[in-house]
Amino acid sequence: MKCDHCDNLATVHLIEIKGGKKIEKHLCEEHAIKEGVAVKVQSAPINDLLEKFVLKHSGPEATDEPLLCPSCDTTYDQFRKNGVLGCPDCYSTFAEPLKHLLERAHEGASKHFGKVPQRAGIDEIRQQRLIRLRRDLEDAVTQEQYERAAQIRDELEEAEID
Repeated sequence: MKCDHCDNLATVHLIEIKGGKKIEKHLCEEHAIKEGVAVKVQSAPINDLLEKFVLKHSGPEATDEPLLCPSCDTTYDQFRKNGVLGCPDCYSTFAEPLKHLLERAHEGASKHFGKVPQRAGIDEIRQQRLIRLRRDLEDAVTQEQYERAAQIRDELEEAEID
């Protein structure tokens, strides 16, 4: 549909009731602004944002031997282009490149550790804390931060006793 004032595409459609009469207006963005209608700026759909993130952080382009999921025939290059895996087996097939992508998305962590629901109970919360401390200890040792590693080790020993 064209704008009521020009030949541009109408992107704003208004219905006003004046004096009991229904008045329809079809306006392009420019004429909508001139009439004082607030035009909402379109934000990028989440798919587009994810696709750009995947392309930017999922590693190099295709190689001579493309990674191919044996279950659904999805290639890693297809995943890079559309940001969607074909089946659950794709996660294990593309484990190595996905690890780097997850590390980037989770600011260095290769696994997602969410919050523990309150209803999970004290044992689950304690278990999650122990897992986090062990991971932090391993990271500290890998980064040769031995003083920090010693503090974490002591905290871990205390947590295991409790």
